[in-house]
Amino acid sequence: METQNKIALVTGGSRGLGKNAAIHLAKKGLDVIITYQSKKEDAEETVELLKNVGVKAAALQLNVADIKTFETFFNEVKSILTSVFNAEKFDYLVNNAGIGIHVPFAETTEEQFDTLVNIQFKGVFFLTQKALGLINDGGGIVNVSTGLARFALPGYAAYASMKGAMETLTKYQAKELGSRGINVNIVAPGAIETDFGGGVVRDNEQMNKGIASQTALGRVGLPDDIGPVVAFLCTKEAKWINAQRIEASGGMFL
Repeated sequence: METQNKIALVTGGSRGLGKNAAIHLAKKGLDVIITYQSKKEDAEETVELLKNVGVKAAALQLNVADIKTFETFFNEVKSILTSVFNAEKFDYLVNNAGIGIHVPFAETTEEQFDTLVNIQFKGVFFLTQKALGLINDGGGIVNVSTGLARFALPGYAAYASMKGAMETLTKYQAKELGSRGINVNIVAPGAIETDFGGGVVRDNEQMNKGIASQTALGRVGLPDDIGPVVAFLCTKEAKWINAQRIEASGGMFL
């Protein structure tokens, strides 16, 4: 009888850091469910990549900002767990989906604030709450923060504040879910070359060089610097790491 792979659910797994994490999870032998908001073709391409690694994979549509849809979403998760993975529950939840809004504190609108709160904090809070019944005891949760919660760069007041809230929530989740053997950690990437925030770190040469000069390892981060860290936290080797903020920034602004 074949052994059941562990299963990870990665939100926003069709591109960027989420996609990279999904690929590294697959390389570690985990089956993966990814979510996407609108880019179904990207998600399907990622699913094929994951299957090519040799694991089972599937993609589901999810808007993390819309709490009303979570019940329907998790019904779909249940259904896909049965049909694709021959399982009733999954093991690891990676709360990766997010957006960045770069705007000075003095000019941040209520609409921008609410958008960030819904995607980066409120959505993650209640999505994780709704997921609890489907996560196996002994599993884990990986949240995502940012280096900007430790150091301040003008223009990220609202975004970084939500991530600061996520760092506090991580500790409470670890404390309250510990009785189920679920460990909860948060990964804080530094500046990364992706299409995040309109690709500003990747495409603005001056900004790229400036960040590299302030980073101990002398360059800007790449998705491949983050995905393996997320994947490692979803293994039994990382089981004793709990309630930790793990910054993966190459030593930015030390």
